[in-house]
Amino acid sequence: MHILIAIVGIVAAAAFWWYRIQYMGKAAGEVADAIGHVRGNIRRNAMRKKSAISPVTAIDDPVVAAATVILAIAAEDALISDELEERLRLEIATIAGSDRQVDEAVVYAKWATNQVADVPIVIDKAAALLKDKLSEHEKEQLIGMVQSVTLREDRHHMFDRRIELLRRKLGLIVRD
Repeated sequence: MHILIAIVGIVAAAAFWWYRIQYMGKAAGEVADAIGHVRGNIRRNAMRKKSAISPVTAIDDPVVAAATVILAIAAEDALISDELEERLRLEIATIAGSDRQVDEAVVYAKWATNQVADVPIVIDKAAALLKDKLSEHEKEQLIGMVQSVTLREDRHHMFDRRIELLRRKLGLIVRD
């Protein structure tokens, strides 16, 4: 009888440890899955950031870059109204070579600002192109265009900081 109890005890111990090993294997698999999900999320976020930046980095025309940065600053935290779009068209018409170029610049600016949610990224990327292509006078003119497109009562709480950032990125003296 004692041999039978010993065999049952050994089988029970083996079954217990087999179950524990199976349980630890499942837990390790779940940890590996969680790590895979985290790595996937990190990769997706990196890809999302790259794709968010790409509409602005693809700009090679200073008129389109100016329209994009003006609209991004003016429409931050707001919808692009018809009045805002019309003011943008009037300002861009002063620097564009044709009505077709105005239309292309405004359409691209609207699309790009809808694609990129982070205005400092738009300012950074557009200013990188504009800094070398514009004279000091044209840079000041761009700042004036942003201010005239955005009515004083429509300016958001970050407007002055965005203007200051744009001035800094364009290499202009930041006013106090």
